[in-house]
Order: sequence, then structure tokens, then C-alpha cells
Amino acid sequence: MSINLKSLIPVLNAEWTGSETDIFINHISIDSRSLQNGSETLFIALSGVNNDAHLYIEELIAHGVQNFVVQYIPENCAGKANFLVVKNTLKALQELAGYYRNLFDFPIIGLTGSNGKTIVKEWLNFLLSPDFNIIRSPKSYNSQVGVPLSVLAINEKHNLGIFEAGISTVNEMVNLQKIIKPTTGVLTNIGSAHDEGFLNLVQKIDEKLILFKDCPVIIYQKNEIVDSCLSQFVAEYMMHPRTLFSWSFIDTSADVFILKKENKSDSTHIQYQYKGETFDLEIPFSDTASIENAISCLVVLLYLKYDSETIQNRFARLYPVQMRLEVKNGINNCSIIDDSYSSDFESLTIALDFLESQKKKNASKTIILSDIVQSGFSNEELYTKVGQLITDNKINRVIGIGTTISAFKSKFSNVITFQNTAEFIAEIENLNFENETILIKGARSFQFEEIVSLLEEKTHETVLEINLNSISYNLNYFKSKLANNVKLMVMVKAFGYGNGGLEIAKLLEHHKVDYLGVAFADEGISLKNGGIKLPIMVLNPESTSFPSIIQYNLEPEIYSVKGLKAFLKIAREKNLKDFPIHIKLDTGMHRLGFEENTLDELIQTLKGNSTVKVKSVLSHLATSDEARHFDFVHSQINLFERLSSKLISELNINPIRHILNTSGISNFPDAQYNMVRLGIGLYGVSNDPAEQKYLENVGTLKSIISQVRTIPAGDSVGYGRRFMAEKETKIATIPIGYADGISRLWGNLVGYVVIKNQKASIVGNVCMDMLMVDVSHIDCKEGDSVIIFGESPTVIEMAAALKTIPYEIMTSISQRVKRVFFR
Repeated sequence: MSINLKSLIPVLNAEWTGSETDIFINHISIDSRSLQNGSETLFIALSGVNNDAHLYIEELIAHGVQNFVVQYIPENCAGKANFLVVKNTLKALQELAGYYRNLFDFPIIGLTGSNGKTIVKEWLNFLLSPDFNIIRSPKSYNSQVGVPLSVLAINEKHNLGIFEAGISTVNEMVNLQKIIKPTTGVLTNIGSAHDEGFLNLVQKIDEKLILFKDCPVIIYQKNEIVDSCLSQFVAEYMMHPRTLFSWSFIDTSADVFILKKENKSDSTHIQYQYKGETFDLEIPFSDTASIENAISCLVVLLYLKYDSETIQNRFARLYPVQMRLEVKNGINNCSIIDDSYSSDFESLTIALDFLESQKKKNASKTIILSDIVQSGFSNEELYTKVGQLITDNKINRVIGIGTTISAFKSKFSNVITFQNTAEFIAEIENLNFENETILIKGARSFQFEEIVSLLEEKTHETVLEINLNSISYNLNYFKSKLANNVKLMVMVKAFGYGNGGLEIAKLLEHHKVDYLGVAFADEGISLKNGGIKLPIMVLNPESTSFPSIIQYNLEPEIYSVKGLKAFLKIAREKNLKDFPIHIKLDTGMHRLGFEENTLDELIQTLKGNSTVKVKSVLSHLATSDEARHFDFVHSQINLFERLSSKLISELNINPIRHILNTSGISNFPDAQYNMVRLGIGLYGVSNDPAEQKYLENVGTLKSIISQVRTIPAGDSVGYGRRFMAEKETKIATIPIGYADGISRLWGNLVGYVVIKNQKASIVGNVCMDMLMVDVSHIDCKEGDSVIIFGESPTVIEMAAALKTIPYEIMTSISQRVKRVFFR
């Protein structure tokens, strides 16, 4: 990309403020935290209900960024940079992408649907890449922001584009259509995803079809509803001749008719009829979704006139698509970021930003990188750009694997290269991986999953997967409920409610929350040792921990006169001045805090004291989630107002005030004061069923099947023979038990797990390290994946059955269960 900044003024209908316009832009950014921002970056300050990037412009200018698209020029920034002032920066980003798309004239495949978009995109990329230089959406960049960023990555060497478009409600696709302008349209599976954004299925299909408004051909699975929508669509947009190219399992009038489908254990054989001829095709998958996605790809290749032999040869090498970056614990105190299935320039920039957000404190940053494919650049230009990208991201060590990257090793500093993966593995013990955050990024042909396996810390096969995107989504959901200038504290106590403290704290720091909250000092110390710089409040500090709290610059909650005097004594001994403390008032919870009759003594103790500074005054609601007790909540809020106001007046201070927890944020918006505390809502759990549907699941506890056996009628399962088989029963054993945090009350047909999208009831008692389930109705085998909780069963459902609360379910998961973080 190389765009003259001056040329964008009419494109964006912008008002220009700055010193010079003869500047060329080669990088578009919306992330103020990216280390790739520089003098040739055009930063677009997106502003929404959850965040306002204008707040970071002054910091960006200090780091060398000089060109901005803004809705307003922040205070103290006028005259310090070049500004294109527009009415709406998101609209400006989309208009810029549409303008840039029009600079290129090559075929574009546009994909939309409810499911399968990313899989079909990645498979089409694989199937067509021998014949085209392809630009495609990185990962799942299919949103109102993701699509323009994807299109802005096009360069002059590309000759085919594959972009996906996702929408969640009406009036969104029209924006994406103007940016992608596909020449071939592919409609993937239409399912229930995002149903809540549409009146009905027909409206959803109609909205998605807008992507194909100017498209000469539309490829789709034939069915009555879609055919009806397409008929009306074609009638409405008659300005272009249009081909409808369909496939079907049941309708013989489809252009491609699937005559036969035979499922094998790990593959599927199909016969398809096209133009009066019958062909055979082996698809290396057996699940329904993969078969449908593969057929969508088949029909695209048939439309492009590929012969059956080429199709068969390429389909035989299709592979499962890994759509996420995973963080795993590695050997010798390393962290592993697993992106071992893709190696292209666009996704490299994403992975490097993720590496920066997840690096360990004082750990060096290493990248293991294969030859990069499909960049659109010459090798000389590509590896020059990659070398600069790695320099900008302050990578300490580069390990290149492949003949091409080895030939261009001079483009990198502190680099060692190997001709192939086997050569690297032979030397791995001599490379001394220790205290590093390692990004492993390679094209699939390099089989970097073997490297991940060797560098990953060895644990048992039960894992708790934490979706960092969902945490970000839930965070933004609650931020959208806050009034302007209300600060946000996020609770990461109890190991992040069982999800992992440090990794989540890093993400929250990345999102620039104002405070973190922990229960005890050792939790805060662990975060500080992990490199967290955010202020951390310790809510339940013990007096013995006060020296450590001071040493690590933690901020204690003070809830009693005795505790205050003990802290003041140590503070005076250490000659502290204005050390931040937080005063807890008891307004009815009766757990911790100063009551009204101790307030005068508190005030007298603090008056004239310069060793500490009251940073905030807080209280805690007892019943913010129960409507029948809302009168009590109001009494708590009123008492907090009275007591905190007295404290502020008597001490002549101006502290932050906060009383709302997660439920309080939603139910008592008038009591936000200066800050709120977000707890379990961050992790996707609400006490309000109506609100729950707006939150995303964060944690999925997974395991595998260790063994499958069939027992006859009359045989028992587990300790105490609590389950007796009434008929021949197939039993699967799962390596997870009460030592991992699964309640014994969840056994004996109360609870279930999910295997291949089907429920399998837990039979017999839950053991310490294992549980057994009835899989008589499920076609499964040893090694198959098992969902213990996540989307189904949810922790809310489990808590209801066990007569407890989701907090207990989540925090009970043992730390011997490996946490895997992913985006």
C-alpha cells in the first residue's frame, strides 16, 4: 500500500488540519497499542459506546505517529500532527477501503452465510493457491471493521481475492458490499447464528444476499427458502445478468447433484453429477458441516472449470482449519503462542500484536517462522518488509525454517535458519529455550505442530480453554452501560474466577481498564511479578501482608480502625507519603467495613495524616441481583452516599467512590459514582436470564475419551455400584474427576457431558480422576473430544442442578487443569 494522504481528503469528505499533505501512507491502523504504528501510519480513531481511540492520540504522537483520521482533534494535540476530520471515523474507514478496492480490477470471491465462511475461505485459498496469488481475510476478519482492514491489505501483485462478510442485523451488509464488490458470490450454510438480529430467517437471507448485488454468479445450496429469496433478489437487481449456480443432496434440478454419500471413519466418499456426467470425490472428513463446506468449494472449482482429476488431487490434501491463536505453557518457563497452521504476511501482523499483548514480564520474545506464502510481493520485497515488521515489534530472536527464508536471513537480526522442520527439531535441545514468549507461525506444509508439541509443557489431556475474544466482548458490553468518565475496576481474584489470573490481567491492561481487584496480597504480587503495571487493589489484606503490599506498590482496602492503625504504623516507619489506600464502608453486607458508629474514629485517625492518601471509598451490595431485595439495595446506596459524603467533607478529600458490582452495573445505573467493579460478568455469567443472552461464553472445559467398553445388562459402573446397567450399555471413561473440580453431586445421572454434539449422561459416582458416561447412542471412539462445560452444559445449568452458584463451579476447577488461552 502506498496512498498519498492529500488524495484522501475528498475521498473521506474530510476537513484538513496539518502542516503538510505530500505524505505517503503505507499502513492503516486502528489499534493504538500496536508496535507497528509509525511515521507512515494513518491512524483511524474509531469511537463507539465502548471505547474512544481519540484518548490515545497524544500518546501516539509521542511515539511518532503523525497522521490521523478523527472526529475531533483532542485537547493538547492541535498543531502537533496532520488531521483529517470527519463526521464518523468508522464510515471513513469503510469509505477508504471502498476507494482502495476500486484501484484494483481482479476477481473477488465474496462469502457470507451463518456458518462455514472462514472454513470455506481457507479451503478455497488452499485449493486455488497453485494458480493464483491470493489476498484473503485474515482469520475471521468479517465485521464492519474487519472487512475494510482485510481489503486494505491488497497489493499490486494479487490477482484473486477471497473475502468473507459477517453481519448480525439489518442494514449492515450494504456497507460491506461496497467494500468487497465480489465478482463471485458464495452463500454458505444458513443456520441460527445471530437469529436475534433479524425478524425471521427470510429477512436474514435477504440481508446476506445484498453482498451479491452486483455479482455475476451466486453459488449456493438449493432449498425452498433460499430459492424463494433468490428469485425476489434477482428480480429486484436486474441491472446485471446473473447466474445462479446451485448444488443439492435432494433436488436433481441443481447444477451439481450429489448422487451418493458414503461416510467412512475419517472420510466421506461422494458421487456428484455435473453437466450429465458422474464423478467420484473423496473428502477427508466425515462430519456434516465439513462435507457441506467442502461441497461449496467443489462447486466453486467446477464453476471455474477445474477438471475432476485436479479437484480430486487437491481435495485429498484438505486439512482442518485452525482459526485461533492459542497461548500455552511451555518448557522452562516459556509461553507458547501457537499459530502453527498459517504463514502469510497479513496474519503475521495480527500474531505479532497478540505476542506483544501476551508476553511474559522480563521474558524475551522469540518467533519461529516458516517460509511465508502468498504475500503478493517479490521475495526481496517480502522479507524486507517482514524483517522491518519484526524489528518494529522488538523481537529478540528469530528462527527461520525453510529454504526461502534461509536465503534471505540477512534481512533479520539475531537470526538462525534451518532448511526444514526436521533439521530444526534435530537441533532443538541445543537452542536453549528458557524464559521466552515464543510465537510459532508456519505454513501447514512445515508441520509446526510437531514443534509446538516438543516445546509445550506436558500435562494431562484435560484443558480449560479460555476465549480471550469473548472476554473482550463481555468487557465492552459492560463498558457500554457506563456513563462518561466512570472508571472500571475488573476483579481477577481467585485465579481470574478460575480462568487464569495473569493472562486475563494482561488482556485487561491491553484494554486499558482503570483498576484490577484481587482478594489477597499474594495474588497481586503474582500479577506484578508477571509484569502488570495497572493499579491493583487488595480487597482482603491481612496485616502480615502490609510490608509486601508496600514493596510491590499494591493498594490495600482498609476496613477497620485496627487495620488502619497497623498500616499507618508501617507507613510511618517506611517514611511513606500519600501511599494509596481504599476505605471500605459497611452499608449492610456485614462482611467487612467501617460501620457508621466507627466513622468518627476513622476520620480522626486519618485527619492530618500525610503518609497515606484515600484513593477511593467503597462499599459492597448484598442483593443487587435479586429484585425482591431492591429496596434494601437502595437503602445501602443511600447509606453509602451519606457516610462517604461525611468522610469526604470532614477530610476535605476527593476520592473515587464505588459500590456497584456486576449485577449493580445493570440494575442500578444511577449509582455508578466514579467507578464500578466488574466481576463474574466479564467471564460470561449474569444473574439475569434476559441479560445472559448478550454475553459470550468464556471458558470451555474439555477432555477426551480414554477408553470405551461395552458392559452387559446387570453389570455395574464405578465405586459403590451406584449405576447398574439395565441393558447392554456402551461406557466411555473420561480422565477428569473431583480432584479437577467436578462435584461428586454431578454424577449418578444428574449431569452429562457432550460428545459429538450429543449429551452423554454421567453414570456412577464421579471418581477422583475419572468419570464414566453412557455413550450407547453415540458413534465415538477413544481420543474423541469431550465437552465438560461451556456452551452446553453451561456453568449456570450445572449450578442450578447442584443447588449452588456459577462462581463455585468456575473457581473449583483445579490448577492442575491446563489453561489454554486463544483468540
